[in-house]
Amino acid sequence: MSPILFELLLRSIWETVLMTAASGLISLVFGLPLGLALVATDRGGIAESLWVNRALGAVINGFRSVPFIILLVALIPVTRLIVGTSIGTWAAIVPLSIAATPYYARIAEVSLREVDHGLIEAARAMGGNRWTIIREVLVPEALPGIVAGFTVTLVTLIGASAMAGAIGAGGLGDLAIRYGYQRFETSVMIAVVIVLIILVCGIQWAGDRLVARLDRRG
Repeated sequence: MSPILFELLLRSIWETVLMTAASGLISLVFGLPLGLALVATDRGGIAESLWVNRALGAVINGFRSVPFIILLVALIPVTRLIVGTSIGTWAAIVPLSIAATPYYARIAEVSLREVDHGLIEAARAMGGNRWTIIREVLVPEALPGIVAGFTVTLVTLIGASAMAGAIGAGGLGDLAIRYGYQRFETSVMIAVVIVLIILVCGIQWAGDRLVARLDRRG
């Protein structure tokens, strides 16, 4: 691999990490509250409201049902409105975040539903309000599952960011398509695959270690 291609590889790694980290953070900030809202507003929840629950569920399912490559194209006007362009790394963060948020919301919902209902009732009996129950019971008890779900979301985002390279989003996917595929640079393709494997394994390892520590503390 030539020095120029190596420099492009390093830049592409940074762009992929940036897209994954930024969209992952956004999905956590918005996805976890959505998951909490789905659990809280469901039948028997701490803020039962079935019509809100069904409306939220319908919106989340609607976004999750659209394949990511189609969502990329469909959100081009929104992306251009937010960041001023529809290509590049920052432009890719918009559809990545919109795709990852409902995905993570459902994962968080599953973890939150596994919290022992007796603990919630005990907190209610002690006079805990909704925010206290969320802060002191739901989130702490579901934290290992929440972290494990976020790890899966980050891994999924790495694959999605590579797919976004097909429309000029930058990152490892863009490098693999422009040089590895179109210019028949086999060394670039191999390097991209190796880096993606390392990134995925590293994130999964770190997530698993953190989940194990949280479980031991529990």
